[in-house]
This record gives sequence, structure tokens and C-alpha cells, in this order.
Amino acid sequence: MSTILERLSAVGVVPVIAVDDVEQAQRLADALVAGGLPVAEITFRTAAGAAAIEALAKRGDLILGAGTVTTVEQVDAAVKAGAQYIVSPGTSKAVVEAAQKAGLMMLPGAVTATEIQAALELGITTVKFFPAGTSGGVDAIKALHAPFANVQFVPTGGVSLDNLADFLSLPYIPAVGGSWMVKPELLRAGEWAKVTELAHEAVAKAAEIRAAKA
Repeated sequence: MSTILERLSAVGVVPVIAVDDVEQAQRLADALVAGGLPVAEITFRTAAGAAAIEALAKRGDLILGAGTVTTVEQVDAAVKAGAQYIVSPGTSKAVVEAAQKAGLMMLPGAVTATEIQAALELGITTVKFFPAGTSGGVDAIKALHAPFANVQFVPTGGVSLDNLADFLSLPYIPAVGGSWMVKPELLRAGEWAKVTELAHEAVAKAAEIRAAKA
């Protein structure tokens, strides 16, 4: 499980994706890999989520997560489809325990001290900070890290290339989730070259930030 987090941290940016169908997911995966960003968090926000994960899992060239997982049934579907880790917008004991039972890394959403404590009680030390943009952003994460020094945060929602450095410069943020390089309008228009360009730009920026921090 720690290996998945280490691999996500090495890239620094996790594309959070809502796909319409499996073919679109395959084309998107090709574009991301070409851009040096072999990561995909396929959300359960659309009906195609589980099928897309199953198709992409067969490729073997992606770090593949299931996002917006809010029920035990969705955990089961994600596991069956071949997801390597699970992400939830909130902290649900049932959802976390289902993911843990399956042996997958779980990133539950937590933006308050109470939610972080609940995650810690379930053995979770890395949480998804969502929605980051409307929950205080970097300042809130810094404030929460003070009493929870052993917790790492993966901010998602409101993260962009413009504020990437604000987040990745903090040592307790191993990665961020973002959708600016995989916006639905790009996917529906089939602008795969643009996705590749934005993916490459994100990876390069993350590497630059990490190099400056080292």
C-alpha cells in the first residue's frame, strides 16, 4: 500500500477523471502516458466508471485509482474492476474498512480535525483534503498539520497549475489531485494532444517544485 503512495508522490499530480465511456478512457490513458503522467483516478461520478477502470487495468502502464467512492458496493466494484487504490470524498468507517479488507490503499476525505481523528482511528495517516479550494486551501492544511504532525494531505478541488507550488512545496503533501488537464470538454472534443501537453506541463512543474524544495 505504501508503494502506491510512493509512486503517486514521485509523480506529484493525480488526474481526477470522469469519463463517458470506455473508448474515451482508453484514448485519455494514451494521452496521459504520452505526457509522462501514467496516473488515472477514475471517478464513480459517471456510469462508465467501473467499466473504464476494468479496461484500463488490463493495460498495466497506469497507477489506477477509483475515485468518488462513497459506498461499500462501490468499493467492491472498484476492487473487482482492478483499481489499485480507493479515494472517497469523505470519511466513512464502512468504506474505509471495506478497502482495507481488500488490501488497497484508502484515501478518505477529511477537512476538519474531527474527520482527521476519525481517519486516524481507522489507521489512516494520509487523507484527501477535499474540496481544498473552498476549505481553506494551504492555510487550512498548515493549521491542521500542527496538531496532526504525522498526517499527510492530498489536496483536491481548486488545485491548478497556478497554485501547484503552494501545495507541493509543503513536505506533508505527497501529491495533489487535479482535473485541469482532463477537463470534460477536452475529453468530449477529443483534444488528446492538448491533454498530453497539459499532462507534460503538470509533470514538469511538479518536478521543478520538488527540485527547488530539495
